[in-house]
Amino acid sequence: MGEGGLFDLEKHFAFYGAYHSNPINIFIHTLFVWPIVFFTLVLMYFTPALFNSPSGFDQRLVLNLGFVSTVIYSLFYIFLDKRAGSVAALLCFICWVGASVVANQLGFSLAWKVALAAQLLCWTGQFIGHGVFEKRAPALLDNLVQAFLMAPFFVLLEVLQTGFGYEPYPGFHERVESKIKAEIQEWQDKKQRKSLSSCARHLDYTSFG
Repeated sequence: MGEGGLFDLEKHFAFYGAYHSNPINIFIHTLFVWPIVFFTLVLMYFTPALFNSPSGFDQRLVLNLGFVSTVIYSLFYIFLDKRAGSVAALLCFICWVGASVVANQLGFSLAWKVALAAQLLCWTGQFIGHGVFEKRAPALLDNLVQAFLMAPFFVLLEVLQTGFGYEPYPGFHERVESKIKAEIQEWQDKKQRKSLSSCARHLDYTSFG
């Protein structure tokens, strides 16, 4: 159980969950987040190799920026929660292998067009989810790194919880839900104070006008 810091799963989950409390928005992210990971790795396939591939290694699997990113994400998720993190790490490597094969097969000139079209579709869907259903700007506008790191793991945990009743440890979801409600309440209070302040400035302006 995390008590703060980089590997505090409750803190990360509550931060991301506060921006994704609407069921339809969560469903949209469940559909689109992992495809974003996949097609980002398709684009990363064309970055230069950082390490020499071992003898007998499939030459389509280049040890480049995509591979390093996959390792970093995988280790981060495992440190957050060994069981769900191991599933997430497996999905990361499946995406890396699949993206490498697809990118190699398509070639650069076609792969980047396919990846760009897929990214536009997925990101548009997510922004619609936030604008129409969540009615709150995406988490990446407040914390870009945390949002990108947590998004794949968040939707995986949501699926594991909804489909299998999984939680990293007893009481996790109850504790996180409490933190999410507090985060949302704080955001709503700030929004209200900002609105009242704006109204007050407008009244001052009109009274002097």
